[in-house]
Amino acid sequence: MGSVTTPSFDRRTAISLISRLRTARGQDNPFPIYKELRSQGPIVPAPWGGYLVTSYDLCDQILRNGAWLEPDRPWRERQGPRTRWSAPSAREIGSTLPSLNPPDHTRARRAASTFDRGTIERLGQTVTQTTDQLLDTLTDRLRDGEADFAALVSEELPIATIGNWIDLPTADWPRLRELTHEQVYTQELLPSASQLARSDVAMAELRAYFLDLVRDRRTRLREDPVSRWITTWDALEPDQDKADQEVYYLALFVLLAALETTSTLLSTMTLLLVENPRHWDLVASDPDELVPAFVEETLRYDPPTHVISRVSATDCLLEGVQIRKDDMVHLMVGAAHRDPAKHSRPGRFDPHRRPAHLAFSGGIHYCLGAPLARLEAQTLLRQLISRLPRLTLVRPPARAPRVAFRRLLNLDVALA
Repeated sequence: MGSVTTPSFDRRTAISLISRLRTARGQDNPFPIYKELRSQGPIVPAPWGGYLVTSYDLCDQILRNGAWLEPDRPWRERQGPRTRWSAPSAREIGSTLPSLNPPDHTRARRAASTFDRGTIERLGQTVTQTTDQLLDTLTDRLRDGEADFAALVSEELPIATIGNWIDLPTADWPRLRELTHEQVYTQELLPSASQLARSDVAMAELRAYFLDLVRDRRTRLREDPVSRWITTWDALEPDQDKADQEVYYLALFVLLAALETTSTLLSTMTLLLVENPRHWDLVASDPDELVPAFVEETLRYDPPTHVISRVSATDCLLEGVQIRKDDMVHLMVGAAHRDPAKHSRPGRFDPHRRPAHLAFSGGIHYCLGAPLARLEAQTLLRQLISRLPRLTLVRPPARAPRVAFRRLLNLDVALA
Protein backbone atom coordinates (compact mmCIF):
# COMPACT_ATOMS: atom_id res chain seq x y z
CA MET A 1 0.00 0.00 0.00
CA GLY A 2 2.60 2.58 1.06
CA SER A 3 2.11 5.78 2.98
CA VAL A 4 0.42 8.91 1.68
CA THR A 5 2.73 11.81 0.88
CA THR A 6 2.13 15.37 -0.20
CA PRO A 7 4.25 16.37 -3.21
CA SER A 8 6.54 19.25 -2.31
CA PHE A 9 5.80 21.28 -5.40
CA ASP A 10 5.40 25.01 -5.67
CA ARG A 11 2.22 25.91 -7.57
CA ARG A 12 3.88 29.07 -8.90
CA THR A 13 6.69 26.95 -10.32
CA ALA A 14 4.16 24.72 -12.06
CA ILE A 15 2.33 27.68 -13.57
CA SER A 16 5.62 29.19 -14.75
CA LEU A 17 6.82 25.96 -16.37
CA ILE A 18 3.53 25.28 -18.15
CA SER A 19 3.32 28.89 -19.31
CA ARG A 20 6.82 28.63 -20.81
CA LEU A 21 5.89 25.32 -22.42
CA ARG A 22 3.03 27.02 -24.27
CA THR A 23 5.23 29.75 -25.80
CA ALA A 24 6.69 29.44 -29.30
CA ARG A 25 10.14 29.04 -27.79
CA GLY A 26 8.94 26.35 -25.41
CA GLN A 27 7.16 24.46 -28.17
CA ASP A 28 10.25 24.64 -30.36
CA ASN A 29 12.44 23.14 -27.63
CA PRO A 30 10.49 21.89 -24.59
CA PHE A 31 13.26 19.67 -23.26
CA PRO A 32 14.96 22.17 -20.89
CA ILE A 33 11.51 22.83 -19.40
CA TYR A 34 10.91 19.09 -19.05
CA LYS A 35 14.20 18.82 -17.18
CA GLU A 36 13.06 21.44 -14.69
CA LEU A 37 9.73 19.67 -14.36
CA ARG A 38 11.44 16.32 -13.66
CA SER A 39 13.51 17.97 -10.95
CA GLN A 40 10.29 18.57 -9.03
CA GLY A 41 9.65 14.84 -8.71
CA PRO A 42 8.23 11.93 -10.73
CA ILE A 43 4.62 13.02 -10.11
CA VAL A 44 3.54 16.58 -9.42
CA PRO A 45 0.17 18.34 -9.20
CA ALA A 46 -0.90 20.16 -12.37
CA PRO A 47 -1.98 23.78 -11.83
CA TRP A 48 -5.46 23.08 -13.28
CA GLY A 49 -6.00 19.83 -11.37
CA GLY A 50 -4.80 16.30 -11.88
CA TYR A 51 -1.13 15.36 -12.05
CA LEU A 52 1.88 15.44 -14.35
CA VAL A 53 4.02 12.31 -14.52
CA THR A 54 7.60 12.60 -15.80
CA SER A 55 9.21 9.30 -14.72
CA TYR A 56 9.68 6.81 -17.56
CA ASP A 57 9.06 3.77 -15.38
CA LEU A 58 5.96 5.33 -13.83
CA CYS A 59 4.52 6.29 -17.24
CA ASP A 60 5.22 2.77 -18.51
CA GLN A 61 3.57 1.25 -15.44
CA ILE A 62 0.42 3.34 -15.86
CA LEU A 63 0.09 2.56 -19.58
CA ARG A 64 0.30 -1.18 -18.89
CA ASN A 65 -2.03 -1.20 -15.88
CA GLY A 66 -5.74 -1.82 -16.46
CA ALA A 67 -6.58 0.29 -13.40
CA TRP A 68 -5.78 3.37 -15.49
CA LEU A 69 -8.40 4.16 -18.10
CA GLU A 70 -8.85 6.29 -21.17
CA PRO A 71 -10.90 9.47 -20.66
CA ASP A 72 -13.81 7.97 -22.61
CA ARG A 73 -17.13 9.59 -23.48
CA PRO A 74 -18.87 8.71 -20.15
CA TRP A 75 -15.92 10.21 -18.23
CA ARG A 76 -16.06 13.35 -20.35
CA GLU A 77 -19.79 13.71 -19.73
CA ARG A 78 -19.19 13.50 -15.97
CA GLN A 79 -16.90 16.54 -16.11
CA GLY A 80 -19.84 18.88 -16.67
CA PRO A 81 -21.24 21.11 -19.42
CA ARG A 82 -18.80 24.01 -19.06
CA THR A 83 -15.53 22.18 -19.44
CA ARG A 84 -13.31 21.49 -22.43
CA TRP A 85 -14.57 17.90 -22.31
CA SER A 86 -18.08 19.02 -23.25
CA ALA A 87 -16.97 20.43 -26.61
CA PRO A 88 -18.56 18.52 -29.52
CA SER A 89 -15.15 17.50 -30.86
CA ALA A 90 -14.09 16.22 -27.44
CA ARG A 91 -17.22 14.10 -27.11
CA GLU A 92 -16.77 12.78 -30.65
CA ILE A 93 -13.13 11.78 -30.17
CA GLY A 94 -14.21 10.10 -26.93
CA SER A 95 -16.08 7.48 -28.96
CA THR A 96 -13.20 6.48 -31.25
CA LEU A 97 -11.17 3.31 -30.65
CA PRO A 98 -8.20 4.89 -28.80
CA SER A 99 -10.58 6.48 -26.26
CA LEU A 100 -12.62 3.37 -25.46
CA ASN A 101 -12.25 1.18 -22.38
CA PRO A 102 -13.14 -2.51 -22.02
CA PRO A 103 -15.47 -4.09 -22.91
CA ASP A 104 -16.23 -1.54 -25.67
CA HIS A 105 -12.55 -1.29 -26.58
CA THR A 106 -12.18 -5.07 -26.82
CA ARG A 107 -15.16 -5.37 -29.14
CA ALA A 108 -14.14 -2.48 -31.40
CA ARG A 109 -10.51 -3.59 -31.63
CA ARG A 110 -11.51 -7.09 -32.66
CA ALA A 111 -13.85 -5.65 -35.28
CA ALA A 112 -11.07 -3.41 -36.62
CA SER A 113 -8.64 -6.30 -37.24
CA THR A 114 -6.53 -3.71 -39.01
CA PHE A 115 -2.81 -3.98 -39.62
CA ASP A 116 -2.00 -7.69 -39.66
CA ARG A 117 1.11 -9.01 -41.42
CA GLY A 118 -0.67 -9.57 -44.73
CA THR A 119 -2.07 -6.03 -44.74
CA ILE A 120 1.33 -4.55 -43.95
CA GLU A 121 2.93 -6.51 -46.79
CA ARG A 122 0.32 -5.26 -49.25
CA LEU A 123 0.66 -1.70 -47.97
CA GLY A 124 4.42 -2.00 -48.31
CA GLN A 125 4.05 -2.00 -52.09
CA THR A 126 2.01 1.20 -51.97
CA VAL A 127 4.46 2.84 -49.56
CA THR A 128 7.47 1.96 -51.72
CA GLN A 129 5.86 3.18 -54.95
CA THR A 130 4.51 6.37 -53.38
CA THR A 131 7.83 7.18 -51.70
CA ASP A 132 9.62 6.72 -55.01
CA GLN A 133 7.21 9.12 -56.74
CA LEU A 134 7.42 11.72 -53.98
CA LEU A 135 11.21 11.67 -53.99
CA ASP A 136 11.13 12.13 -57.78
CA THR A 137 9.13 15.32 -57.22
CA LEU A 138 11.47 16.42 -54.43
CA THR A 139 14.51 15.84 -56.65
CA ASP A 140 13.02 17.96 -59.43
CA ARG A 141 12.37 20.82 -57.00
CA LEU A 142 15.86 20.59 -55.52
CA ARG A 143 17.40 21.13 -58.96
CA ASP A 144 15.91 24.62 -58.84
CA GLY A 145 17.11 25.33 -55.30
CA GLU A 146 15.40 24.59 -51.99
CA ALA A 147 12.27 22.53 -51.36
CA ASP A 148 9.86 22.05 -48.47
CA PHE A 149 10.28 18.41 -47.51
CA ALA A 150 7.32 18.50 -45.11
CA ALA A 151 4.87 19.66 -47.78
CA LEU A 152 6.23 17.51 -50.62
CA VAL A 153 6.88 14.25 -48.76
CA SER A 154 5.98 14.04 -45.05
CA GLU A 155 2.43 15.29 -45.52
CA GLU A 156 1.84 13.34 -48.73
CA LEU A 157 3.07 9.83 -47.92
CA PRO A 158 0.64 9.06 -45.03
CA ILE A 159 -2.50 10.31 -46.80
CA ALA A 160 -1.56 8.48 -50.01
CA THR A 161 -0.95 5.27 -48.05
CA ILE A 162 -4.17 5.33 -46.05
CA GLY A 163 -6.23 6.94 -48.83
CA ASN A 164 -5.35 4.17 -51.25
CA TRP A 165 -5.93 1.49 -48.62
CA ILE A 166 -9.46 2.53 -47.63
CA ASP A 167 -10.19 3.76 -51.16
CA LEU A 168 -10.74 7.47 -50.60
CA PRO A 169 -11.02 9.67 -53.71
CA THR A 170 -7.69 11.39 -54.36
CA ALA A 171 -9.49 14.71 -54.82
CA ASP A 172 -10.52 14.53 -51.15
CA TRP A 173 -7.03 13.94 -49.74
CA PRO A 174 -5.91 17.59 -49.34
CA ARG A 175 -9.05 18.58 -47.43
CA LEU A 176 -8.94 15.50 -45.21
CA ARG A 177 -5.33 16.27 -44.36
CA GLU A 178 -6.27 19.84 -43.39
CA LEU A 179 -9.12 18.60 -41.21
CA THR A 180 -6.86 16.21 -39.30
CA HIS A 181 -4.57 19.13 -38.46
CA GLU A 182 -7.52 21.15 -37.19
CA GLN A 183 -9.27 18.46 -35.13
CA VAL A 184 -6.17 17.58 -33.11
CA TYR A 185 -6.54 20.65 -30.87
CA THR A 186 -9.32 18.92 -28.96
CA GLN A 187 -6.68 16.37 -27.85
CA GLU A 188 -4.19 19.01 -26.78
CA LEU A 189 -2.96 19.49 -23.20
CA LEU A 190 -4.55 22.92 -22.71
CA PRO A 191 -6.56 23.95 -25.79
CA SER A 192 -7.84 27.49 -25.98
CA ALA A 193 -11.50 28.27 -26.69
CA SER A 194 -10.63 29.28 -30.26
CA GLN A 195 -8.68 26.07 -30.82
CA LEU A 196 -11.59 23.99 -29.53
CA ALA A 197 -13.91 25.86 -31.88
CA ARG A 198 -11.65 24.98 -34.82
CA SER A 199 -11.67 21.35 -33.73
CA ASP A 200 -15.47 21.38 -33.48
CA VAL A 201 -15.83 22.63 -37.05
CA ALA A 202 -13.30 20.13 -38.40
CA MET A 203 -14.81 17.20 -36.53
CA ALA A 204 -18.32 18.01 -37.76
CA GLU A 205 -17.06 17.97 -41.36
CA LEU A 206 -15.17 14.73 -40.80
CA ARG A 207 -18.26 13.13 -39.29
CA ALA A 208 -20.43 14.11 -42.27
CA TYR A 209 -17.78 12.95 -44.72
CA PHE A 210 -17.25 9.51 -43.24
CA LEU A 211 -20.90 8.79 -42.52
CA ASP A 212 -21.64 9.56 -46.18
CA LEU A 213 -18.73 7.34 -47.18
CA VAL A 214 -20.02 4.42 -45.08
CA ARG A 215 -23.55 4.73 -46.45
CA ASP A 216 -22.29 4.93 -50.02
CA ARG A 217 -19.94 1.99 -49.52
CA ARG A 218 -22.83 -0.06 -48.12
CA THR A 219 -24.64 0.23 -51.45
CA ARG A 220 -21.70 -1.36 -53.31
CA LEU A 221 -19.63 -3.53 -51.01
CA ARG A 222 -16.26 -4.61 -52.36
CA GLU A 223 -12.84 -5.78 -51.18
CA ASP A 224 -11.76 -2.82 -49.08
CA PRO A 225 -11.47 -2.28 -45.30
CA VAL A 226 -14.59 -0.13 -44.98
CA SER A 227 -16.68 -2.78 -46.73
CA ARG A 228 -15.23 -5.46 -44.46
CA TRP A 229 -15.97 -3.37 -41.37
CA ILE A 230 -19.57 -2.97 -42.56
CA THR A 231 -19.92 -6.75 -42.91
CA THR A 232 -18.33 -7.31 -39.49
CA TRP A 233 -20.50 -4.80 -37.67
CA ASP A 234 -23.67 -5.99 -39.40
CA ALA A 235 -23.01 -9.37 -37.74
CA LEU A 236 -22.45 -7.72 -34.35
CA GLU A 237 -25.12 -5.00 -34.40
CA PRO A 238 -28.67 -5.61 -35.74
CA ASP A 239 -29.45 -1.87 -35.87
CA GLN A 240 -28.02 -0.71 -39.21
CA ASP A 241 -27.70 2.94 -38.15
CA LYS A 242 -25.71 1.89 -35.08
CA ALA A 243 -23.56 -0.41 -37.20
CA ASP A 244 -22.84 2.44 -39.62
CA GLN A 245 -21.93 4.66 -36.67
CA GLU A 246 -19.38 2.10 -35.47
CA VAL A 247 -17.87 1.79 -38.94
CA TYR A 248 -17.66 5.57 -39.13
CA TYR A 249 -15.72 5.67 -35.85
CA LEU A 250 -13.31 3.04 -37.18
CA ALA A 251 -12.73 4.90 -40.45
CA LEU A 252 -12.27 8.18 -38.58
CA PHE A 253 -9.81 6.57 -36.17
CA VAL A 254 -7.74 5.09 -39.00
CA LEU A 255 -7.48 8.44 -40.77
CA LEU A 256 -6.58 10.41 -37.66
CA ALA A 257 -4.10 7.84 -36.39
CA ALA A 258 -2.42 7.34 -39.77
CA LEU A 259 -1.93 10.99 -40.74
CA GLU A 260 -1.10 13.39 -37.94
CA THR A 261 1.51 11.52 -35.95
CA THR A 262 3.08 9.71 -38.90
CA SER A 263 3.69 12.89 -40.88
CA THR A 264 5.33 14.38 -37.78
CA LEU A 265 7.54 11.30 -37.38
CA LEU A 266 8.65 11.56 -41.02
CA SER A 267 9.51 15.26 -40.72
CA THR A 268 11.26 14.92 -37.35
CA MET A 269 13.29 11.95 -38.59
CA THR A 270 14.36 13.86 -41.70
CA LEU A 271 15.21 16.96 -39.67
CA LEU A 272 17.49 14.88 -37.43
CA LEU A 273 19.06 13.34 -40.54
CA VAL A 274 19.83 16.56 -42.41
CA GLU A 275 20.75 18.95 -39.59
CA ASN A 276 23.77 16.84 -38.67
CA PRO A 277 25.88 15.57 -41.64
CA ARG A 278 27.31 12.79 -39.47
CA HIS A 279 23.83 11.28 -39.10
CA TRP A 280 23.41 10.93 -42.87
CA ASP A 281 26.85 9.35 -43.27
CA LEU A 282 26.26 7.03 -40.30
CA VAL A 283 22.98 5.61 -41.62
CA ALA A 284 24.39 5.31 -45.15
CA SER A 285 27.30 3.26 -43.79
CA ASP A 286 25.04 0.45 -42.52
CA PRO A 287 21.41 0.92 -43.61
CA ASP A 288 20.25 -2.61 -42.75
CA GLU A 289 20.95 -2.06 -39.07
CA LEU A 290 20.79 1.70 -38.70
CA VAL A 291 17.63 2.55 -40.67
CA PRO A 292 15.37 0.78 -38.12
CA ALA A 293 17.54 2.02 -35.25
CA PHE A 294 17.41 5.63 -36.47
CA VAL A 295 13.61 5.49 -36.61
CA GLU A 296 13.35 4.08 -33.07
CA GLU A 297 15.74 6.67 -31.68
CA THR A 298 13.71 9.42 -33.38
CA LEU A 299 10.61 8.08 -31.62
CA ARG A 300 12.44 8.31 -28.29
CA TYR A 301 14.30 11.56 -28.84
CA ASP A 302 11.33 13.64 -30.02
CA PRO A 303 8.12 11.58 -30.34
CA PRO A 304 5.12 12.87 -32.31
CA THR A 305 3.00 12.77 -29.14
CA HIS A 306 4.48 14.32 -25.99
CA VAL A 307 1.51 13.84 -23.67
CA ILE A 308 -0.80 10.85 -23.05
CA SER A 309 -3.63 11.19 -20.54
CA ARG A 310 -5.24 8.55 -18.34
CA VAL A 311 -7.79 8.59 -15.50
CA SER A 312 -7.86 6.47 -12.38
CA ALA A 313 -10.52 3.75 -12.15
CA THR A 314 -10.37 3.77 -8.33
CA ASP A 315 -8.93 5.64 -5.39
CA CYS A 316 -5.26 4.66 -5.22
CA LEU A 317 -1.76 5.64 -4.22
CA LEU A 318 0.74 6.54 -6.94
CA GLU A 319 4.29 6.91 -5.64
CA GLY A 320 2.73 7.69 -2.27
CA VAL A 321 0.45 10.37 -3.73
CA GLN A 322 -3.28 9.97 -3.08
CA ILE A 323 -5.19 9.76 -6.38
CA ARG A 324 -8.98 9.83 -6.38
CA LYS A 325 -11.25 7.92 -8.75
CA ASP A 326 -11.65 9.82 -12.04
CA ASP A 327 -8.55 11.95 -11.38
CA MET A 328 -6.54 12.54 -14.55
CA VAL A 329 -2.82 12.05 -14.91
CA HIS A 330 -0.91 13.50 -17.85
CA LEU A 331 1.95 11.23 -18.83
CA MET A 332 4.62 13.63 -20.05
CA VAL A 333 6.10 11.19 -22.55
CA GLY A 334 8.43 13.77 -24.05
CA ALA A 335 9.92 14.31 -20.60
CA ALA A 336 9.91 10.61 -19.67
CA HIS A 337 11.93 9.76 -22.77
CA ARG A 338 14.71 12.01 -21.44
CA ASP A 339 14.57 10.50 -17.93
CA PRO A 340 18.22 9.85 -16.91
CA ALA A 341 17.00 7.00 -14.70
CA LYS A 342 16.03 5.18 -17.92
CA HIS A 343 18.58 6.39 -20.48
CA SER A 344 22.16 7.46 -20.02
CA ARG A 345 22.93 10.82 -21.67
CA PRO A 346 19.25 11.11 -22.66
CA GLY A 347 19.69 14.43 -24.44
CA ARG A 348 22.06 12.86 -26.97
CA PHE A 349 20.64 11.43 -30.20
CA ASP A 350 22.20 7.98 -30.47
CA PRO A 351 20.89 5.40 -32.99
CA HIS A 352 23.08 2.77 -31.30
CA ARG A 353 21.03 3.12 -28.12
CA ARG A 354 18.91 0.13 -27.09
CA PRO A 355 15.35 1.02 -28.19
CA ALA A 356 12.98 1.91 -25.35
CA HIS A 357 10.19 4.44 -25.76
CA LEU A 358 6.47 5.01 -25.19
CA ALA A 359 5.74 6.72 -28.50
CA PHE A 360 3.10 4.13 -29.38
CA SER A 361 1.55 4.09 -25.88
CA GLY A 362 1.33 0.69 -24.16
CA GLY A 363 -0.88 -2.04 -22.76
CA ILE A 364 -4.21 -2.70 -24.45
CA HIS A 365 -4.00 0.71 -26.12
CA TYR A 366 -0.70 0.06 -27.85
CA CYS A 367 -1.04 1.73 -31.24
CA LEU A 368 -2.60 -0.49 -33.90
CA GLY A 369 -0.87 1.54 -36.58
CA ALA A 370 2.66 1.19 -35.17
CA PRO A 371 3.77 -1.33 -37.84
CA LEU A 372 2.54 0.98 -40.60
CA ALA A 373 4.23 4.06 -39.13
CA ARG A 374 7.51 2.15 -38.86
CA LEU A 375 7.10 0.87 -42.42
CA GLU A 376 6.61 4.36 -43.83
CA ALA A 377 9.50 5.85 -41.85
CA GLN A 378 11.96 3.06 -42.65
CA THR A 379 11.01 3.01 -46.33
CA LEU A 380 11.44 6.77 -46.63
CA LEU A 381 14.75 6.81 -44.77
CA ARG A 382 16.18 3.93 -46.80
CA GLN A 383 15.21 5.55 -50.11
CA LEU A 384 16.46 8.96 -49.02
CA ILE A 385 20.00 7.84 -48.29
CA SER A 386 20.20 5.55 -51.33
CA ARG A 387 18.65 7.84 -53.95
CA LEU A 388 19.64 11.38 -53.03
CA PRO A 389 22.93 13.11 -52.38
CA ARG A 390 23.18 14.45 -48.86
CA LEU A 391 20.71 17.23 -48.04
CA THR A 392 21.18 20.22 -45.79
CA LEU A 393 18.77 22.27 -43.71
CA VAL A 394 18.10 25.72 -45.21
CA ARG A 395 16.51 27.29 -42.12
CA PRO A 396 15.08 26.16 -38.77
CA PRO A 397 11.51 24.88 -39.25
CA ALA A 398 8.47 26.52 -37.71
CA ARG A 399 6.19 24.49 -35.46
CA ALA A 400 2.45 24.39 -34.91
CA PRO A 401 1.30 26.00 -31.61
CA ARG A 402 0.97 22.75 -29.68
CA VAL A 403 2.36 21.00 -26.62
CA ALA A 404 1.03 17.43 -26.81
CA PHE A 405 1.04 16.84 -30.58
CA ARG A 406 4.22 17.99 -32.31
CA ARG A 407 4.12 19.17 -35.90
CA LEU A 408 6.66 20.85 -38.16
CA LEU A 409 4.96 23.37 -40.43
CA ASN A 410 7.83 23.33 -42.91
CA LEU A 411 11.16 21.60 -43.49
CA ASP A 412 13.12 23.53 -46.09
CA VAL A 413 16.09 21.59 -47.48
CA ALA A 414 18.61 21.90 -50.28
CA LEU A 415 21.37 19.80 -51.78
CA ALA A 416 24.45 19.89 -49.56
